[in-house]
Amino acid sequence: MALKNKAELVIDNVTGFARDRLYHRKYMLDRFQIPCRKASSYERMEPLERYRRAWAKLTARRKPFDLRKYVEQEGIDFDSRLLNLKVEGTIYLDGLWQSEGYFKDVEEIIRQDLQITPPDDLQNQEMAAKIDSCDAVAIHVRWFNGPRDQMPSHNIGQDYYKRAVNEIMVKVSNPHFFVFSDNPEATRNMLPLPGEMITCVEHNQHDENAYADLWLMTRCKHFIIANSTFSWWGAWLATSQSKKVIAPKIELTGVTAWGFRGIIPETWTQL
Repeated sequence: MALKNKAELVIDNVTGFARDRLYHRKYMLDRFQIPCRKASSYERMEPLERYRRAWAKLTARRKPFDLRKYVEQEGIDFDSRLLNLKVEGTIYLDGLWQSEGYFKDVEEIIRQDLQITPPDDLQNQEMAAKIDSCDAVAIHVRWFNGPRDQMPSHNIGQDYYKRAVNEIMVKVSNPHFFVFSDNPEATRNMLPLPGEMITCVEHNQHDENAYADLWLMTRCKHFIIANSTFSWWGAWLATSQSKKVIAPKIELTGVTAWGFRGIIPETWTQL
């Protein structure tokens, strides 16, 4: 939106993290090349941020979409109204906006902005060299629940990964699978592959090193992603011209929303 309207991009790197009592995550977009500045305390609506933001949201909801100064995402489906929104003065965007439909027309610029600053440690450099040397397939397994947790579970089942691996084996002549997961041991036990065809990438521990896993993932040539925006971006940012991306064809709502309109690019395969 900033590009289309020739407006300044400002990122609030504080508010969304201040109340993150579930994940305790930290701002990490500094690992990319995004041309922006950080929001000032005034722009973050401080002091009394929660009350001032609540008032801004309430006021905006009473106005037509194209006149709002605080734009919240309504639902989770791709919302084409955002593409025609004009920026006059300051506009706040508050949402996930998980669809390439929002930025397909400026794709090449977005790819430049989201280039990851490479980790410079030897272990990641050696892993990158190994990925570059073969027909690398990234497999991402996200464990929202423990492997033995009772239903309901938002984990993608073993059947999906079996079908996805078979699909890759048909389409890629000599694949080697690089596994990315928040539970590598459970993932190894689940995947239907011999040990010599798998390399588990498990040295980048803790959230502050997640960018290194994402960087390694983007170097792969093909992808089997989970119902996770982490592997969605890994696959989307990959530059391989012949990449094959397999995504789960499921529908989930709530925090782990997946399968909504616009999330899967047309060139990807859903199983």
